[in-house]
Amino acid sequence: MKNLVLIGMPGSGKSTVGVLCAKALGMPFMDTDLVMQARCGQLLQQLVDELGTEGFLYKEEECILGIDYRNTVIATGGSVALEERAMAHLKRNSVVFYLKLPCEELERRLSNMSTRGIAMGPGETLRSLYNHRAPYYEKNADITIDADGQTLEETVQAVVAAWKAL
Repeated sequence: MKNLVLIGMPGSGKSTVGVLCAKALGMPFMDTDLVMQARCGQLLQQLVDELGTEGFLYKEEECILGIDYRNTVIATGGSVALEERAMAHLKRNSVVFYLKLPCEELERRLSNMSTRGIAMGPGETLRSLYNHRAPYYEKNADITIDADGQTLEETVQAVVAAWKAL
């Protein structure tokens, strides 16, 4: 059985929605950020600080290429959609859901940008990150869930309904 993979910007709710979808669907849950932290023995922010953006993306891609799950809800890091080999690996046996939110809502949700472990370069803003990444999310998504104005429960229901309709 295929995996249900969640992609989207930091703060879009991938991990929270993923846990709740896994419970609703009776599937295991896996968060690639947590797997990466466990494998590297460091927090994401420490990895970004130590490796820089490019090094972080390389390490994240390595982590994704090393996972092999079936019938699992997988929440990915916000930058995974930028990594072509990682996305190809995930898409081999998954349906990819993009949790789409406007940048203004993400700005409201993210108060911890400097400690969250977001792969962004010096001087980069959430807006520039959003503008750069949005086309990658759109390109890699099998299903887009427009979560703007939705409660957490409504977003979970939308993902679960779309999954069951497959």
